[in-house]
Amino acid sequence: MSPPLRVVALLFPGCTQLDLTGPAQVFARFPGAQVDLAWRDTEPVATDCGWSIVPTTTLADAPPADVLFVPGGDGTFELLGDEDVLAFLRRQAAGARWVTSVCTGSFLLAAAGLLDGYRATTHWASLPLLAELGALPVAERVVVDRDRMTGAGITSGIDFALVLAAEELGEDVARRLQLMLEYDPQPPFDAGSPATADPAEVAAIRAAMRDARLGRVQRAAARRVT
Repeated sequence: MSPPLRVVALLFPGCTQLDLTGPAQVFARFPGAQVDLAWRDTEPVATDCGWSIVPTTTLADAPPADVLFVPGGDGTFELLGDEDVLAFLRRQAAGARWVTSVCTGSFLLAAAGLLDGYRATTHWASLPLLAELGALPVAERVVVDRDRMTGAGITSGIDFALVLAAEELGEDVARRLQLMLEYDPQPPFDAGSPATADPAEVAAIRAAMRDARLGRVQRAAARRVT
């Protein structure tokens, strides 16, 4: 019998909770999977929704991951220069079968040097900025490049986790998981993509995200060079 799949997810202040909990709901249904949420300590961590999630382990004590997973959120940009977090990601990635992220979690992987020369995605509004940190930005919902797998913005996390399920457990299992979760999106508006939303709204959101994040990304890029 093969050992259980060990998923280690980074949990941090300002995490977008659906980036984390969407994939985690899928991971938890992997047969025999063990899912850990790691942070500096095991005190509750405030998410972007104003309520908290409790870590199951610390950065120092987290077990070696088969799947390293980093969710996104504004909190990622506060950690781009955090050497403790970046060292944790590098340490975990060294032995992982999959190094993964959803949304702006890819910026943390990139800041740690884990996406250099890899195709990767993130939330559409920040996608061009990924190139500043050595990744090759791709406007797709889920991107697989060798042992790196990245999901686009927030709700794509469920898609990402199902793609990972298919890779690890086979398509039949992934299909069964999708059915059990009744994952059958039927959004009320055709406005969930920059390709279909109002162009003025797209431009405004993209500009706001660039203004809010560009400086921090460039400082992280400069630290990588030095």
